[in-house]
Formats: sequence, structure tokens, C-alpha cells
Amino acid sequence: MDDAEVLELFERESHGKVTDADRDRLRRLQVTLDQCWDLLRQRRARRAAGLDPGEARVRDAKTVEGYTG
Repeated sequence: MDDAEVLELFERESHGKVTDADRDRLRRLQVTLDQCWDLLRQRRARRAAGLDPGEARVRDAKTVEGYTG
């Protein structure tokens, strides 16, 4: 999926013109984005603790989506 496809999908969603398939795709994109943010936070925390940030790993969707704050 390229940038234009992602932007088009978000545009359709903002106008209430999404299909069930679009909603599913948006949900998968959100989970992937959350995993990327989690990985970045892990890397920063490891670096701040004097550990190797390269040892951070992508966590599964259930773990990342289960955070409560």
C-alpha cells in the first residue's frame, strides 16, 4: 500500500464513505502503526538505559493493543 492509497482510505473514512473492507484495512493499519510506535519507544528506552536499541523487537498486536496507559 503506497502513501496515496493510505491517504485516500483516510479521506473516504473522514467523509463516512468506507466499506467494511475499508474499516478492516484501517484497523490493520492502526495496529501496524501502534507496533511501530511501540518499537520506537522500546528503542529509546533501551538507549536511555545504556542498552543496545537494536535488541528491541516488534511486539505482537495483542500485546501492543492491550496497553491501558
